[in-house]
Amino acid sequence: MADWDLKKLRILRTLHEQGTVTATAEALHMTPSAVSQQLTGLAKALGVTLLEAHGRRVRLTGAAQLVLRHAEDVFAQLERADADLLGYLQGEAGQVRVGAFSTAIPALVVPAVQELRRSHPGLSVAVREAEAEAAYELLAEGSVDLALSLAAHAPTPRDPKFSRVSLLADPLDVALPAGHPLAAEPGLRLADLADEPWIFGSSGPWSQITTTACENAGFVPEQAHAAADWSAIWAMVAAGMGVALVPRMAMAGGLGAAGRGAGGRAVRGERGGGVALRVLHADQPRRHVVAATRRGSEGAPGPARVLAALRQAAADQTPEDPTFQLS
Repeated sequence: MADWDLKKLRILRTLHEQGTVTATAEALHMTPSAVSQQLTGLAKALGVTLLEAHGRRVRLTGAAQLVLRHAEDVFAQLERADADLLGYLQGEAGQVRVGAFSTAIPALVVPAVQELRRSHPGLSVAVREAEAEAAYELLAEGSVDLALSLAAHAPTPRDPKFSRVSLLADPLDVALPAGHPLAAEPGLRLADLADEPWIFGSSGPWSQITTTACENAGFVPEQAHAAADWSAIWAMVAAGMGVALVPRMAMAGGLGAAGRGAGGRAVRGERGGGVALRVLHADQPRRHVVAATRRGSEGAPGPARVLAALRQAAADQTPEDPTFQLS
C-alpha cells in the first residue's frame, strides 16, 4: 500500500493552488529546496511522477491530479473528524449509555432525552433498563456510563468506585380499593393500614422499601400477594385484593393515565372495582433516587450534560396531589 503522507499531500495541494515552488515555499514558510525535497519524497512513496517541467515552471501530472482528488476527500473527512472530536470534547456529540430502573425511565430519562435532542442533537443517549444492584454492576464493568438507582440499594457515598448525585425524593402514595372504608378517611396515616392485606414484591428494592416504610410507621405489613409490575399491582388493588404503596413517579410514567378515567375518577376493574389513590400527608414515605457515574468520569462533558438534563427533569416533577377516587 502506498504511503499517503498528509503533510506532503498538503504541500502538493498548495503547489497546485500557488502555481510555483517559490510561491508554495512562501505560503508554507518553507524554503524552495525543502518543498522540492518533500514532493520528491511523496512521488517516491506513491511510485508515480507528480511534477513535469513546463517552461520555467512545473505542472502537476495526471497522476498528481488523481492523487489530489483523493487527498481532498481525505482532508474533508479529517475536517469532519476534527469537528466531531471537538463536539465530543465539549459534550455536544457522542453517545452516553444510561442504565435506569423501570419507573425512572418514563419519568426522568425520557424527558431528559427529549430535551437533549432539542438542545444537543449530536449527543445520543442509549437507555438500558436495569434495577438497583444490576445498574451498578453494569456501571462498574463499563457497560453503561451513568446509572439511576434508589439510594437504599446503591453503594454508599464512600464507595471509591462511584460518584453519586441525589436527583429527587419520590413520594409514596397509597392505593386502596375504591370502596374501601378508609378510602375517604380524612388525615389517613400509614399506620391506619396496619391490618390490611398488602401487595408488594417478594424480593428486591420494592419489597424493602414497602416493609421499611411500614416498619417506620410501627407495623410489619402482611404480604397477601407478591408482584413487581405496577400494572399488575394496580389491577389487584382495583379488584379489592389488598392495598399497596405506589411511587409518584409510577403515576407520572403512565400508570396514572392507565388507572384514571375521565374527570379524575378511578377506573373500574372487570368486576366493578376501582382504585382510590391517597396521599399520606401526615407521614409521607419517600424513596430517594440517585444517579451515579464511575468516579473520575463525572466531569466528562457527555455524561455531565446528560446528568444536567436528568436533574432538570427531576426538578420539573410537579408536586401535584394525585388523590382521586370514585365519586
